[in-house]
Amino acid sequence: MKTKITNLAVAGLMALSFACTHDDVAPVEISQDTNEQMAVYAGWPETFEGGSKTSYAGASVTLGTGSWYLTDALIGTTTSDRKSGSKSVRMTNSGKVTMQFNLTKGAGLVTVKHAVYGTDAGSSWELYVSTNSGSTWMKRGSTISTTSTTLNTASFTVNVAGNVRFEIRKITGSGIRINIDDITINDYVTTTSGGGGGGGTGGPDGSHSAFGNPSNATTSTSNENNYLMQKAQFHLSYNRSRAIPNWVSWYVGNVWLGSAPRQDDFRADNTLPAGWYQVGSSSYSGSGFDRGHNCPSADRTSTVADNSATFLMTNMIPQAPTNNQQTWARLEDYTRTLVSQGYECYVIMGSYGTGGTGSNGTYNTINNGNITVPNRIWKVIVVLPQGTGDVNRVTTSTRVIAVNTPNVNSISTSWGTYRTSVDAIEAATGYDILSALPDNVEATLEAAVDNGPTQ
Repeated sequence: MKTKITNLAVAGLMALSFACTHDDVAPVEISQDTNEQMAVYAGWPETFEGGSKTSYAGASVTLGTGSWYLTDALIGTTTSDRKSGSKSVRMTNSGKVTMQFNLTKGAGLVTVKHAVYGTDAGSSWELYVSTNSGSTWMKRGSTISTTSTTLNTASFTVNVAGNVRFEIRKITGSGIRINIDDITINDYVTTTSGGGGGGGTGGPDGSHSAFGNPSNATTSTSNENNYLMQKAQFHLSYNRSRAIPNWVSWYVGNVWLGSAPRQDDFRADNTLPAGWYQVGSSSYSGSGFDRGHNCPSADRTSTVADNSATFLMTNMIPQAPTNNQQTWARLEDYTRTLVSQGYECYVIMGSYGTGGTGSNGTYNTINNGNITVPNRIWKVIVVLPQGTGDVNRVTTSTRVIAVNTPNVNSISTSWGTYRTSVDAIEAATGYDILSALPDNVEATLEAAVDNGPTQ
């Protein structure tokens, strides 16, 4: 839609993450201007120009940013070393480059330049983070393959508050060497927001709803069927009459993906206003519908608390089992695959209409009429290469995936079958989905139907 929704100040630039639902089957402060960039720590990037180490044997070296420990790694200065200046790290075997000091303001975006040494074959490496002064480490982001003799930049969205330090680990290629240079670390960013259960950091630019507030939801309790709730893990518009969300939006990037297990702690959301009906963990029991996640459990695995938050019943809809467990699950998996390939995704998922067909037949409501069963389930995904200034980086060529499915058990398991345009979803819902974009960009993207890969 070209008509913009502008009444809600907090909606300013929301990071739209349209994502699918997953069922109950177990298997430095940023301003409200989201174009503001994160601040790079003073003294960074680490260019390795200020130190000297000529042996692969493990040892400490003092560099411009502090003391580092290099194992199976040295400071290379030859013509075969790929470097921005006169020096770079050269790693071999299972080399490690480890900070021996903490950054006290946390870390946001981390970038690392890398290339193949000389005529060596390619190999792989990973970034690890420690928040307890090096006692334990956790992998962040994807495994990086180094195959080019030209320095390329790998980006990692970390978003960790407090004391933090990093380690680079070469994980493949015995006897094969790579160069590492120009490590940049941006300090941690928080976002200011309020109402409906608090704010929360989404992508590196802040909000989970940077691309707009589709329904102009507000935090006023009088707006009971379009009530804005902002969790740290996702944003949503809640509908009191239907007892399900109108839409949920969230950011999917490496910062939110880790190794936390699925919690399965479905529960009522006690942050709903006093007197509102609270859907409970057993409210869908025997209905023939899954407790279908909007923001998926597997999109929030960086911490146990983040995963647990996805099991609040305000994040659920009654969803036909095949729809939830196969069609939407595959789209969710594909979204995370895009992240593993170097992208970040802003997702918004919603539902509308009344009446769906689950494993027990067709129903308009469940739970003694307290919960409406939606007729249609939709999602929009904005796909961007990892980076910052996300809203400003969207062009008429940016990939936008829009999907709209019937809430039935006889659905095709191929989500690509149900691709549509954002315009069509807006026509059905009355929402303005990508309202933060310039009108010409919005109009082009919303009219198109994605024809890209589906796996």
